[in-house]
Amino acid sequence: MTESSTHNKGFIRRFFGAIGGAITWLRRVFTNLLFLLILLFIGIAIFGGEERITVPQGAALKIAPAGYLVDEVTQPAGIPAFLGGRATPPETRVKDLVEAIDRAANDNRISSLVLELDHLAGASLSKLEEVGEAVQRFKAKEKPVYAFGDNYTQGQYFLASYADNVYLNPMGSLLITGFGSYRNYYKSALDKLKINFHVFRVGDYKDFIEPYTRDDMSPASRENNQRWLHQLWGEYTEQVTGLRNLPPNAVDAFVNELPENMRANGGSWAKAALSNKLVDKLASRRAVVSELQEKVGVAEGNKQQYKSIDAMSYLRQARLTNLPNPQSDKIGLITASGAIIDGEAPAGQIGSTTLNKLIANARDKKVKALVLRIDSPGGSAFASEAIRQELLATREAGIPVIISMGSVAASGGYWISTASDRVWASPSTITGSIGVFGAFPTFEDSMEHLGIYNDGIGTTELAGAMRIDRPLPEMAANIIQQGVEHTYNQFLRIVAEARHSTPEEVHKIAQGQVWTGRTALELGLVDELGNLKDAIADAAQVAELDQFEVIEIQRELTPSERIMRALADNVDAVIGETVRTNMPLGAWLQSLQPALQPLQELHSFQDPRALYVRCMNCVAP
Repeated sequence: MTESSTHNKGFIRRFFGAIGGAITWLRRVFTNLLFLLILLFIGIAIFGGEERITVPQGAALKIAPAGYLVDEVTQPAGIPAFLGGRATPPETRVKDLVEAIDRAANDNRISSLVLELDHLAGASLSKLEEVGEAVQRFKAKEKPVYAFGDNYTQGQYFLASYADNVYLNPMGSLLITGFGSYRNYYKSALDKLKINFHVFRVGDYKDFIEPYTRDDMSPASRENNQRWLHQLWGEYTEQVTGLRNLPPNAVDAFVNELPENMRANGGSWAKAALSNKLVDKLASRRAVVSELQEKVGVAEGNKQQYKSIDAMSYLRQARLTNLPNPQSDKIGLITASGAIIDGEAPAGQIGSTTLNKLIANARDKKVKALVLRIDSPGGSAFASEAIRQELLATREAGIPVIISMGSVAASGGYWISTASDRVWASPSTITGSIGVFGAFPTFEDSMEHLGIYNDGIGTTELAGAMRIDRPLPEMAANIIQQGVEHTYNQFLRIVAEARHSTPEEVHKIAQGQVWTGRTALELGLVDELGNLKDAIADAAQVAELDQFEVIEIQRELTPSERIMRALADNVDAVIGETVRTNMPLGAWLQSLQPALQPLQELHSFQDPRALYVRCMNCVAP
């Protein structure tokens, strides 16, 4: 190689090296700036002082829930979504909305209520009813309620129907479809993957494990699901037609005759909704804002908005001006939301150890009564019994325990409720599912197909029996099945004792059958129909309290959890959605989550005895 060519090659290398160095420098600068931005958000969220909030005289209270309505906000785990972590959709607590509406009903500064529902992603019927009942109490104070949206989903419209005036964008739609229960089944897929799923069960209706053992819904499951779905749909249509003063079949007619209705209105979905009297007026967002400005006034400093205060800001202001009285009697409120597992668990799951610490904490605070809000499809039988024992200890300490069932309190969720003095459920609560199953997947055939084998020696026939890379011995299967039957009989005895019945009578309505709250009352599985507010009032009556305050007993977040919460609330909401919309693969994977949910559930099968009181279909529509 000549000296000239060596010199030229060195120059080229230096040139591209300089470009590479510049790119690396820019990447580091960008990463550092992004990190500083995150720290700034965290500092503002955690250490920033409370802003001064004023309630304008005559303002409307604006209810604009974001994401999903929940009883307990899920604690974000891991790194933020926009940096590659798992996406966590926004959540709004039902209790906060209800408290804000109830306070505003008696506040002379608040003239009206406005429901802006475009960002409500979803909610179960019972949660929508609970907010709706608060709206009804607001209306009883002779204050008007307005609702408007560019489009209404089924859940959004149910809440909007509580308003005196419902507005819909002329270009919008009203999507009511009815309730359904559809899921994916994996037997053929598991067969192809050579995964052996060992199932042990009692009762004809315990269908949690059907996705792993069938390719379609069993006749028993179809019968059971059809019953409670039709009952909930009847609850939905009865509420809407009653609130809108429509004939009983109006909603069904609108859904079933939608093509004809749209054709009669020139293809306009919005005009079809108006002609069927499901909405009161078609108006653009700008037109609705102008109308509200005439009714409640123009927002100070913003002539493009009506005079209002959002629910969360109003609630913060109200709580700052109404500090708790340390001398008053207290009713403790604990929320137990999510699947039940053994040990510790973050918000959004019910860990037996975590929840039991909260219950013991309530006793230490010497509350006069304890209200436990349950929103759970169940889970570990062992963990459910551990929680039940802690509640019994609370009652033995002279503290009444009242259960308030949320959207779901089934299987293990119902097991827990048996340790209470009284049980409240909403008409649309999903409960029951009194049954037990065992599940144990093994992968020996899958591994053998890949050329991986397992061999060894043990001192007994059960040595190595519960390894997932070995076949499940017949002795182990027999032991698990006996455990399932014993636990089911124990479940029946617990329910019978709590409900003043017999195991034989409970068995008739058990076997995993799912019931709505209204039917559960008729069957004697619950004591009263009502929401959380009703359960708290009942707790005060049982404890013979005339004046009291409710204190929420919650697990304190660790410093790292507070940081994750701040990131989720302040960074993900701003940046995350923009990034995700520009990552088609991420959006596609996100869309697969519902279909893969049953497979994701496999990692939660960690009960010490492989026994579960869990309801798969107990996800209230």
